[in-house]
Amino acid sequence: QVQLVESGGGLVQPGGSLRLSCAVSGSIFRRNAMGWYRQAPGQQRQLVAVITSGGSTTYADSVKGRFTISRDNAKNTVYLQMNSLKPEDTAVYYCNAKMPSGISTREYWGQGTQVTVSS
Repeated sequence: QVQLVESGGGLVQPGGSLRLSCAVSGSIFRRNAMGWYRQAPGQQRQLVAVITSGGSTTYADSVKGRFTISRDNAKNTVYLQMNSLKPEDTAVYYCNAKMPSGISTREYWGQGTQVTVSS
């Protein structure tokens, strides 16, 4: 059974930093493309950052230069380092895994972790 467990959310002041973690079990982690998405109240879930199995990264324009996604295949964990946080970064952040399965891809989500940026 595949499980994604996020941690590291919380309340932080504008300009502060947080580091989110997502631990994955039940899959061959190194083969997965991993991503972070976020959903603010009343808005659709949107992509924040992704990292491929080969380590290539993609970021939403709104977080470029402030957020960094990384992965540790030995720990089956993906991270999102968030610096220079803004109130508009407030959202529930979700970890996503895309796992190759034969000729198709299976997708899994974590339960989400709340990030609140406020003074």
